[in-house]
Amino acid sequence: MTAHLPFPLRVAVVGSGPAGFYAAEALLRSPDVAAEVDVFDRLPTPYGLVRGGVAPDHQKIKTVTRIYERTAARPSFRFLGNVMLGRDLSVDDLRAHYHQIVYATGNEADRRLGIPGEGIWGSTPSAVFVGWYNGHPDYRAAKIRLSAERVAVIGNGNVAVDVARILLRTPEELAATDLAGHALEALSGSGVREVWMLGRRGPAQAAFTPQELKELGELADADLRIDPADLELDPASAAEVESSSSRQRNLELLREFAGRPPRGGHRTLHLRFCVSPTEILADEQGAVRALVLARNRLAARPDGSVAARPTGETETVEVGLVLAAIGYAADPIPGVPFDDRARVIANVDGRVCDAATRAAVPNEYVVGWARTGPQGLIGSHKGGSAEVVERMLADGRAGAVAGRELPPRTAIDELLAARGVQVVGFSDWKRLDEVEVARGERRGAPRDKIADGDARLALLGD
Repeated sequence: MTAHLPFPLRVAVVGSGPAGFYAAEALLRSPDVAAEVDVFDRLPTPYGLVRGGVAPDHQKIKTVTRIYERTAARPSFRFLGNVMLGRDLSVDDLRAHYHQIVYATGNEADRRLGIPGEGIWGSTPSAVFVGWYNGHPDYRAAKIRLSAERVAVIGNGNVAVDVARILLRTPEELAATDLAGHALEALSGSGVREVWMLGRRGPAQAAFTPQELKELGELADADLRIDPADLELDPASAAEVESSSSRQRNLELLREFAGRPPRGGHRTLHLRFCVSPTEILADEQGAVRALVLARNRLAARPDGSVAARPTGETETVEVGLVLAAIGYAADPIPGVPFDDRARVIANVDGRVCDAATRAAVPNEYVVGWARTGPQGLIGSHKGGSAEVVERMLADGRAGAVAGRELPPRTAIDELLAARGVQVVGFSDWKRLDEVEVARGERRGAPRDKIADGDARLALLGD
C-alpha cells in the first residue's frame, strides 16, 4: 500500500513550458498527496517553447496548450507570470515559502559555432531568429539581415528546417500563421532567394524528422536542390539507416527530392551534407559576405556510430546571412548548481545536486531540457516529468520534507507586491489571449501576438 504524505505539499515550479506543466499535473493528480502548485515564469505568457519556439506554421502542435489549460483550471494551481528567479525572487525566497522546488527553465541559450567572424553583422543565432519571428519580447528588436539574397542555415535538425521553411514561405503562406506582425512585414519584403542548409555529417545522420523534412518539399514557391551523389551511403551510414525507420524515410524523401525536375520557383533551397563552417568572412562594411566550409568525410567509430572528419579541402560560399541552428543550452540561474560541461542544471536522475560532489540538494528537482539538454519532442516531457515527480513524492514519504511549517501561501504574493512586481495570473493571461486571437482574426490568422512586453503589462493595467 502506498504511504500518503500527512500534510499538504506546497511546490514551486519555475518555468511554464511543457515540462513544467506536466510536472504540475502529475503533482496535482497524485492520489497520495494534497498538493498546492505555484508555477512561475519570467514572461507574462505561459507555455514556453510552445508559444515562443514552435514554428508559427505548426498550429496543430500548439493545440497541446488545451491540456495545460485544464491543469491551470485546477483549484490548487496558480500561475505567477512576469516573475523572474534571480531578479524578483531568490532561490532562498522559494526555499522559505515552499516544501519543494522544481526547475523547468528549459534551454534558452544557443550553442555557438566557435569560429572566426561569428559575431559580425549578419551572423545570427537561431534562438534570436526564432524568438524574433515568434514575438518573444527578448528578441522583438533584433535586426535580421533579410536584404541578403543568399542565406546559410547551419544545422540538420528540426530547428534548422523550421528556419529554412520560414525564410522560403510566400507572404500569403506566412500571413495565415501566428507569425509576429513585425516579422510578417519584414519577411514579406525579404530579399532572400536562396537558402543553403548545411550539415556536418551525411544524410543518414541528419537529426530532422521525416514529418519536418516532408514539409520542405511542399513549399508553394521554392525548389529543392540536392546532389544525388551526396545521398550515396558508406557502409556504416547504411547500417544506421537500416536500423531506423525514421532514417529510412528521411533518405527516401531526400532521394525523391533529388530526382524532382525544377518547378521554376522564385526561391531555392540547397541541402548540403558533410560540410562544416570554419570562418565567416566580412565585407568592407563589416557584414557577412561569405562562409568558408571544410569538406568532411565520414568515419565509423568503434561503437558503430559515424563521425565527421575534415578532408583538408575547403570551399567558400557567398552568403549575406548566417543562421546557426546547432542546438540549445541552459543558462545558469543564481543559486542553482550548474553543470558547465553539459550546460544543464546539475542533477542525478532529476534530483538537483552539487556540481562538484554530486551530493543531492534536498527538495530541489529539475525536469525537461534543463535536466537533459535539448532532446525529445513536446510529448516526451510528460513521462520525464512524471518520473521526477515520483522521486519527489518518494523523498517526501521518506521524511525529506518532514512537515515543515511554511508561511501562508499568500505570503509570496505579499513579498512580490512589496518588491513592486506586477504579477500576471492565469486569468490575466486569458485576457491577453483573447486580445491576440481577436487581432489575428482581422488578418485571417490564428492570433497576432503582442510582442512588446511593456504593452502587454500596460494592457493588463487598464
